Amino acid sequence: MPTRPALSPERVVDAAVRVADRGGLALVSMRNVGRELGVEAMSLYHHVAGKDALLDALADRVFGEIGLPAPDRPWRPAMADRAASARVVLSAHPWALGLVESRRNPGPALLRHHDAVLGCLRRNGFTVAMAAHAYSVLDAYVYGFVLTEVNLPFEPGEGPDEFVEALNLPVDAYPHLAEMVAEHVRGRDYAYAHEFEYGLELILDGLAARAGT
Repeated sequence: MPTRPALSPERVVDAAVRVADRGGLALVSMRNVGRELGVEAMSLYHHVAGKDALLDALADRVFGEIGLPAPDRPWRPAMADRAASARVVLSAHPWALGLVESRRNPGPALLRHHDAVLGCLRRNGFTVAMAAHAYSVLDAYVYGFVLTEVNLPFEPGEGPDEFVEALNLPVDAYPHLAEMVAEHVRGRDYAYAHEFEYGLELILDGLAARAGT
């Protein structure tokens, strides 16, 4: 019989990520993670103190996957790349949206990430207050965009054209919405994902104007 790899904190967290990816945070329990690893739940307590500690570790794992801004990069491309990386990671793990900022015991990856983002902004001339404002608005945009994107009411294989056709909006009742659909969506190879970069540029423009950079 093949030997099962030894348990470790890293393997426990990896298994918890797989459980969460399949069914969301509601399914993350010591019992389910143990089942994922083929062991009894009690075996996990030698590596993770309990469910709260496991959730802390999951939040830290997510931040560890998001790209850090390089210390010597100009702030604007650094923040754009960091936002794009956060969007990719959170889209892959949508259960993390309600988790990453809620933990009272942040791990080293989470703290390192926050410090690197703030450090990049400070080195590029942002005041402490403006760096805090910038971080807040960028994360609010990314988290909100991902939340919308992963919950769009499309059926499997359905695109925007099929969706708006099924809506069959009456022009007399909803003239502006029908106009937007006709001129911006239908037959335009539209994808909601295309809105991300445009919205991000608007925010970066506003931050640049406010920060005087």
